[in-house]
Formats: sequence, structure tokens, C-alpha cells
Amino acid sequence: MHRFFAPDIASTLTLPEEESRHCVRVLRLVEGDEIEVIDGAGTLYRCCITMAHAKHCAVEIVLQEACPPHWGSKIMIAVAPTKNLDRIEWMAEKCTEMGVDRITPLLCRHSERKVLKTERLHKILVAAMKQSLKAQLPQLDELTPIEEFIVETSDAQRFIAYCDESLPRNERKSLAQVYDPTRDAVVMIGPEGDFDPQEVDAALKAGFVPVTLGESRLRTETAALMAVATIHTLKIAKN
Repeated sequence: MHRFFAPDIASTLTLPEEESRHCVRVLRLVEGDEIEVIDGAGTLYRCCITMAHAKHCAVEIVLQEACPPHWGSKIMIAVAPTKNLDRIEWMAEKCTEMGVDRITPLLCRHSERKVLKTERLHKILVAAMKQSLKAQLPQLDELTPIEEFIVETSDAQRFIAYCDESLPRNERKSLAQVYDPTRDAVVMIGPEGDFDPQEVDAALKAGFVPVTLGESRLRTETAALMAVATIHTLKIAKN
């Protein structure tokens, strides 16, 4: 069954214009056809089309079902956007497919990208949410200075992944060793030039736990995916 995104579907009973166009003009659905609609807040609606209009397709809700995230405790990833926008878009898409609650683009001292428009990223997250059969859209923040983010997330397990050349690899703890699958978690990933030492020091003083994501030196977007995949793997193992 075709799935559409309409955050206000419960009150408007109408698909947004872009979704209406896709429904009526591209898929050529008509009155009486059934579709699925998600609101991005965790609810799935089974609907019947009552007016197949290309700008405001109207529906009747037949059934609604709560579909909370299957991974339980929250997963938040904070990552410095790459200079190549395609790479950060790919990362956001894949994190959404795996399952993540919040994505925060970080502005760091060594950031390659100082400006980030989130409109296109939001569309990518919506498409990934629908494709992966989820009903909850990850929170997507605007580009956030790392100093602000550090003091904001005090209630979750907080990890910072970075390269510390002064600490031998065999003395570093991996994310898999220190993560508790029952608790909310946030992982900070720095830019290609890594975090500035002052940023690392501020994070450690605020309670962030330094972790490694394996033996390989990873690109920023790969490190973010590794962190999310590690968390999901541990959650599955615990269950």
C-alpha cells in the first residue's frame, strides 16, 4: 500500500500539495483507493481517498494505529556536516532508515561547512522515513554551535568520538563497551579535521565519555553510521 506523509492529517483530512500531486498525478490513485498516511509523530493512518485532487487530496480515516520507534530509548547523533553536501545527505538518509530520533548538525572550529540549509535534508528524512516503513520523523536541528549542544543534552548518555593520538588504541574504550542499551544516548562526531582540543576538553568536563568506533580511521559520515549501527546492534542483542 502506498504511504504518504501529512503531519496534520488528523485535523485536515487532506494531503499536503506535494503529496497530493504524487498520489493523484504520479500514482494515479482515485476515489475509493486506500492509502497509508503517517504524521511523523508516531501514528499511522489507514485512509480512503474521498477526493482525488492533485493539490489537496482529501481522505477519510478508516483506522489509526500508534507506531512508536521499535528501538525504545532515544538515539541522537550530532555530527559536523561535510564540505560535500551529498555525503551528509547520504548519512542522514541512512541513519533515518536504521532508526534515529534526532540529528543535530554541529558547527565546530574545524568545520568544513559553516552554513547548512536544512530544507532539502528534511525532504530526504521524510522520504527515508516512508521508505523504511517508520511513522516517526527524526528531529532535524539547524546548524548548532558545539558549545551550545554540549550544555543542552545533560539527561542522556553522552559520547564523543574523536582521534586521540596520545592515547594508544588498545587503551581506548569502544562505544560498544560503554553504551547502556536501556538509556537514551547521544554521540558527537567531529569534522574531517576532528574536534579542536578545547572542544574535546569542554565536552569531557561536561560529562561526555570518549569512545572509539573501531580500528579504522573513518570519514565523518561513516563514523556517524557506525555509531548508530552499533547502538542498534546492542539493543537487538539485549532484547
